[in-house]
Amino acid sequence: MKKIAAIPIRQTGAALLMAMLTVALVATLASAALWQQWRAIEVESAERSRVQSTWILQGALDWARLILAEDGRKGGSDNLTEPWSIPLEPARLSTFLAADRSDALLADQSSSAFLSGQMVDLQSRLNVRNLIVADKVHGPTADAFARLFSALNLPRQELEVMVSQLLRAQQAGSATQGPAIQAPLMPQVVDQLVWVGLSPGTIAQLRPYVTVLPEFTKVNLNTASAIVLRAMVSELDSAGAQQLVQKRDNKPWETLDDFTNAAGLTAKPPSSEMVATQTRFFEVRGTLELDGQPLHEIATMQRDGQRVKIVRRQRSTRPRIQLP
Repeated sequence: MKKIAAIPIRQTGAALLMAMLTVALVATLASAALWQQWRAIEVESAERSRVQSTWILQGALDWARLILAEDGRKGGSDNLTEPWSIPLEPARLSTFLAADRSDALLADQSSSAFLSGQMVDLQSRLNVRNLIVADKVHGPTADAFARLFSALNLPRQELEVMVSQLLRAQQAGSATQGPAIQAPLMPQVVDQLVWVGLSPGTIAQLRPYVTVLPEFTKVNLNTASAIVLRAMVSELDSAGAQQLVQKRDNKPWETLDDFTNAAGLTAKPPSSEMVATQTRFFEVRGTLELDGQPLHEIATMQRDGQRVKIVRRQRSTRPRIQLP
């Protein structure tokens, strides 16, 4: 009877180890392939959401332009009783779609998307660019800013520094010959006023009452806050400004004479160079929340008659600062 040769224990252990290594390698490769596929799906989903958000916000912006153009066609004063001033509260996109069966799928896809927006009259605020006209400090505007700083209890020294720095920035931008002037850049938005000497705390307090526009603008008396009215009209006190705001809620002013009569300023009416009852610059704010991810867009628009153009746009995922 023949004897069966015993299998060496060392060979059995090597085969088992090789099998385990093979399984581990296959599992690693499978995991890597699965991760790559998951990553590709996430990237595609994020890109699709970005493109969808872009088109939706672009559509909302075009809608805002149509509203402003139609308001410009009607003419008259610009005030807070007009359609453009009514904010759009957060609403599902599905509520804007037709209720027929053909839109059922699209409505289901948009059930997690919310759109909100608001238009703001930028000429309801003091324009920082008005401080410098023809490379010189504009006296009436400087006086208005001084009254605004006083009403808000802000340091007068910061205003003086801002004016001097803006003057230097304007002169440096206008210089075409001679040695270069060391000066700050001209601010384009309110946050950039830190370049000309304002502290972040001062900017935060000024934000609801000032703006930076590309040209000299007048303050719209129909949309200005009580604090801005006090800054623009030296004869007004706090109580008088509040009473005027209440009066215009019932009947907006069509002309400067209407405002002058309502304020009782027949002896020294406000200058038509500084104030008006119409507006050319608006800010459109929109927020789209898609699948829980918010996207904010702020656009500055300039209206000339029925022609409305976009001056500046910016997008951000950060929460917007709410108006008071």
